[in-house]
Amino acid sequence: MRVPLSWLREFVDVTLSPEDLADRLTTVGLEVAAIDYVGVQPPEHSPWSPDLSSAEPPEYIPWDAEKIVVGEVIEVAQHPNAERLTIPRIRYGDGQEISVVTGAPNIKVGMQGVKVVLALRGARLIDGHSETRRWITLKPTKLRGVPSEGMVCSELELGLSGEHEGIIILPDDAPVGAALVSYLGDVVLDIETTPNYAHTLSILGVAREVSALTGAPLHPPAVDVEATGPAVSDRISVTVEDQAICPRFVAGLIEGVQVGPSPLWLRHRLRLAGVRPVNNIADVTNYVMLEWGEPSHAFDADKVHERTLIIRQAQAGETLETLDHVKRTLRPIDTVVADPQGPSSLAGVMGGADSEISDSTTNVLYEAALWNPIAIRRTASHFKLQSEASRRFEKGVDPELPPLTARRGLQLIKQIAGGTVASGLIDVYPQPIEPLVLELPVSEVRRILGIELSHAEITALLGRLQFSSQPIDSARGPALAVTVPTFRRDVEIEADLLEEIARMYGYDRLPETLMADELPPQRGNEHYEAVNTIRDLLAASGLDEAISYSLTNPATAAAITLSDEQMPADMWVELENPLTPERAVMRRDILPELVQTLISDLREHERVALFELGAVFHPAAGQLLPEEPQRLAVVLAGRREQSTWLNPEPGNFDFFDLKGVIEELLRRLNLADQARFTRAADERFHPGRCAKLSLGEREIGVLGELHPVVRNRLDIPVARVCAAELDLGALLELMQRTQYREIARVPATVQDLALVADESLAADEIARAIQAHGGSYLEDVRLFDVYTGTPIPSGQRSLAFRLRFRAPDRTLSDKELAQTREKLLRALERELGVQIRG
Repeated sequence: MRVPLSWLREFVDVTLSPEDLADRLTTVGLEVAAIDYVGVQPPEHSPWSPDLSSAEPPEYIPWDAEKIVVGEVIEVAQHPNAERLTIPRIRYGDGQEISVVTGAPNIKVGMQGVKVVLALRGARLIDGHSETRRWITLKPTKLRGVPSEGMVCSELELGLSGEHEGIIILPDDAPVGAALVSYLGDVVLDIETTPNYAHTLSILGVAREVSALTGAPLHPPAVDVEATGPAVSDRISVTVEDQAICPRFVAGLIEGVQVGPSPLWLRHRLRLAGVRPVNNIADVTNYVMLEWGEPSHAFDADKVHERTLIIRQAQAGETLETLDHVKRTLRPIDTVVADPQGPSSLAGVMGGADSEISDSTTNVLYEAALWNPIAIRRTASHFKLQSEASRRFEKGVDPELPPLTARRGLQLIKQIAGGTVASGLIDVYPQPIEPLVLELPVSEVRRILGIELSHAEITALLGRLQFSSQPIDSARGPALAVTVPTFRRDVEIEADLLEEIARMYGYDRLPETLMADELPPQRGNEHYEAVNTIRDLLAASGLDEAISYSLTNPATAAAITLSDEQMPADMWVELENPLTPERAVMRRDILPELVQTLISDLREHERVALFELGAVFHPAAGQLLPEEPQRLAVVLAGRREQSTWLNPEPGNFDFFDLKGVIEELLRRLNLADQARFTRAADERFHPGRCAKLSLGEREIGVLGELHPVVRNRLDIPVARVCAAELDLGALLELMQRTQYREIARVPATVQDLALVADESLAADEIARAIQAHGGSYLEDVRLFDVYTGTPIPSGQRSLAFRLRFRAPDRTLSDKELAQTREKLLRALERELGVQIRG
């Protein structure tokens, strides 16, 4: 919410500096994200001061009070050497006049008495003729042979907007010779409004907060519209079919208006507040919304059939062309304002093109209403039409505002567009909303906030925010019955009142209180710690953690399969109202989205190594909620390590790099002895480079290299992509605590064993057999060489293992090792048909 201070001061006296006011508002929850100095010279040490030394001017620039002033056109002559140029003579003080040359199309020969913005020699402005935004410092010059001593300025040159077609024409009451900064300069607070402070989405709402903080009286503008036309009930009619979707609807009428540009003061304020001016009628609706916080809408009354409005649910198949000229097919759950021929606007979200205000409009039907917040949010989200109006209706507006808003809108339209206002308003409000009354025990203030406050003090603090209180007795002791003002739709429970008391008392004044009770015993979260252990181990292995969307679409999941066929709809947990079709279902696997992340990262990096931990979602038959098993996914692609001068061409990741990462993780989780890798078939992976991981008899997951067809379909620019997806829940369940043992005091004995085995026999199975029959002194078994070819027979291969033996109390003798070796070889030949290589 952008708040111009000149506008705010019309509601409340502001004596603080903009910087102090920003600090005070921030301390009570209205965070001021920025301060914009429009024409005003910012304080020297303000943290919000723009960089005026930069070659590119900031969004808003200061206006030199001596060199940028209000001028009055005395006469305008034609340039003797250029048809499109004129020479206005400008008065800017007693006896002070200069001539300038301009090509502005709104300066005409013979013009007199018009007020303009005059920049004198030395003024620093934005160059309106440059294709890039840059500074210019004004100096006398000649244009086509005629001296020009200054410049009449457009909005672009002053940093007010991008408008450069004509110069600014000031109102007749602009004081000649006055500094422009004193006339149009302003300071704007940019407030980041949180959802629970929707009551501050207006100048009036912010003014209430300033009044409560400073004690300055609040004085909103008087709403006094002169209504001399016929009774509005004789000119228009309104029917509300369902009060649940529209608790209150107010309509008024003004006839004989003249549509055109808004006056400068209105356009200037809207621009400062971040709203683009359109025409005087549309600008009034935006102005009133910003001023009071209640969105309203103006219809061309002559385009409303029979001048009858019907508030109802849309009918299936109905269409409406909205103001953005998009034809939309409505749903029965969408609320519309219709006439007897069909929808005229999407209630609370956007008006319809058929009843839009145009230059030919003369009669305006003005509407202000109270809408169901859930219905507005549902419609705005479905049509992707989040607007300033829907934003306010979604959060809830004051039910007392619609008649005030309608009268204020009619008042301003009559003021700037003329016309005759019909007498009275149509106000459909069958069940008035009563103010909420909450019980607040005085003891809760001390219990929750840690401060002692009396009835009177609590009443005074809440009274600053326009809450009224009455002392009562309650089951919890002395209490207050607090009546919540209707504009505070966020205050619903006792805790909300305590928050308001704390805000007004001052968060910075709340005492620091230590807990009086003994701290409960601290218990670790074993699941959280175990997940973090796995996260740390993978990061230590050179991988980066990724966090991808839990929402996906079936096409993304199918893209990493060989068939590219999507799963049936009943296999997915579908979102009822997805934000985008690309995020319409909950993921069944982590890998598809992680592969998409890998593809994106490969555009920027030659090495990508990622992992992700998270839940996946599987529909559960007969249950409302899905099952959410935990998964671990890993992807590797590109270089094994970054290229360096020492190793400019490092090798690329392959299956064994991925297997090594998984093995190291299992080793550190004390699961290596249970792990078994076996050949697997999975359509996502290369048929010869895919393995299934089991721990004991329990299948944990699959790993391998993506199938070349899949890799080509996804246009991945590397030769191999390694991926794995494991059952994280099973890993957490099976992982063993680290066991510590005494450091060996005797040396180990290492022996190499070269074996010949069938190519179909997995090396892992041989290693397991060695571990099983290698005796109690066998510490470690590692495969260090694989060989095929002469003199190894066809269909067989040689595998060399390194065995490490160690006794805890002595060095093993050659005799002991030889006996163990013979026993081991006999067991290998007997069980696996493996023989020692000759």
